[in-house]
Amino acid sequence: MSLRCMITQITLSLCGALKGAVTKPIVIHTMPASESWSPSSWKSKSIAQDVEYPDPKHLAKVLSKLETLPPLVTPSEIERLRNQLSLVQRNEAFLLHAGDCAESFDACTHENISAKIGLILSFSLILIWGARLPVVRIGRIAGQYAKPRSSPREKIGDREVLSFRGDNVNGLDPNDRTPDPERLLSAYFHSTATLNHVRGLLTSGFASLHQPRTWSLSHVRSPSLRTEFEAIVEGLSDALDFSRTIGVESGPSFEQGGGRGTVGEVDFYTSHEGLMLEYEQALTREFPLPVRAPAATHGHTAAKDNANTSSKAEKAFYNTSAHFLWIGDRTRQLTGAHVEYFRGIRNPIGIKVGPSMAGDELVRLLDIVNPRKEAGRVTLITRYGAGKIDDHLAGHIAAVQGSGHGVIWICDPMHGNTQTSASGLKTRHFGTIISELTACLRIHATCGSRLGGVSLEFTGELNEEGFSVTECVGGSMELGEQELGLRYQSFCDPRLNFEQSLDVAFLISNFLKKERRNGGKQAAGTDAHADVLYTELSRQASG
Repeated sequence: MSLRCMITQITLSLCGALKGAVTKPIVIHTMPASESWSPSSWKSKSIAQDVEYPDPKHLAKVLSKLETLPPLVTPSEIERLRNQLSLVQRNEAFLLHAGDCAESFDACTHENISAKIGLILSFSLILIWGARLPVVRIGRIAGQYAKPRSSPREKIGDREVLSFRGDNVNGLDPNDRTPDPERLLSAYFHSTATLNHVRGLLTSGFASLHQPRTWSLSHVRSPSLRTEFEAIVEGLSDALDFSRTIGVESGPSFEQGGGRGTVGEVDFYTSHEGLMLEYEQALTREFPLPVRAPAATHGHTAAKDNANTSSKAEKAFYNTSAHFLWIGDRTRQLTGAHVEYFRGIRNPIGIKVGPSMAGDELVRLLDIVNPRKEAGRVTLITRYGAGKIDDHLAGHIAAVQGSGHGVIWICDPMHGNTQTSASGLKTRHFGTIISELTACLRIHATCGSRLGGVSLEFTGELNEEGFSVTECVGGSMELGEQELGLRYQSFCDPRLNFEQSLDVAFLISNFLKKERRNGGKQAAGTDAHADVLYTELSRQASG
């Protein structure tokens, strides 16, 4: 092989990883025939986290309208994601699942959406640079409006009112807590507007690797963090310049109205918790199965894929409200309504796994939702808390390994580590988040498993003065509890801000880079290795 060919192959490999491209064909399997399943069969089961509407006729009218509205996503996009997730399951890609705990209608603005996408792109660029693996990007966006609660009522001052269940149910204002079906329509249209803007951004050069600095670093306070990110950008710029010189990449011609190149776009998918089953059912549609993946996968977003359909007209039910949905820790009852609904849809799904999940219960759940053990179908999102992960994760891994099920394991180091500050605000400590993440890496290595991704609650939102939110303490910006009230904007759970999120990205990237340089082998799985990672990030956090 000539030197030029070798250089061209290396450059194309790097560019393919940077955009998250995959070219392997999708293998289609239909769901096993089940006479008892339909999009409404969940109604025969007991339902957790149900919402009681005062006017059932009004609800029925709204649901009837939703059933006639266009799908938000397509079967081809969903199948493309399933294929990419099968690569994650084979350790050939890494999954980033990130966004808000709960979106708000008011946050549906150009500035906020652009900031979220910019942060996801920045995070994934850091991962790719270290791992040289494609990153599958799934945003908690364009539909994450529902909020599960531990109690149907809450006390505000001297009043006891219905709990706030998210913008698609009722209002945050204590005087606006009556569930209103019209909010389901609002959720649909806000999701549509958000998804439309995301697609517009990603097809117009916003995601171009020629301009990652536009994804915003202006408000990052840590000089070391800025320096590390700038080093990646400079290295990337040099690689792209070299690619243009040898004719591999023609440059950002799309900015002048030309075709979009290999590095001009990325794949991006949407997700939310499938909590409101009336809404999910209304957007569940039966479609013919796409027969194959699109021929040209490079330079395409998920929104553009239009695969041919099977001549045999095999059909499946797709939830068209999002590409990926998950079952929460409060709604995963084996005989409950949510599991019944999820077992019949074709979408890839996530399952939250916490300390209360028994190993045999997890295996039975997998048997129900993925009886044919299809690759890319199930992602297990573990969320134990830093103090409990050592008691539970290894047992769950062993149970799944013994069952023969193939799954994607990703770590949610956020939900098990929420605490209340002295001022009464919910917060999370950066060090505790990192502790659970590093423990997860260590335990997977020890058990002969692999962490395939992360699920994070973070935001790139800025206030009117251009400052990041202040909801989690710690990180390289050394945010203290006394600063939480400065820009606390979440009405749900506390989120990492832009700077804290990049701290996490560099930790994972450094781990994957060391693994890559070690010939693709994981670390020996010792506590010492996790300690090294934690010490390294602590050093970054201190300055």
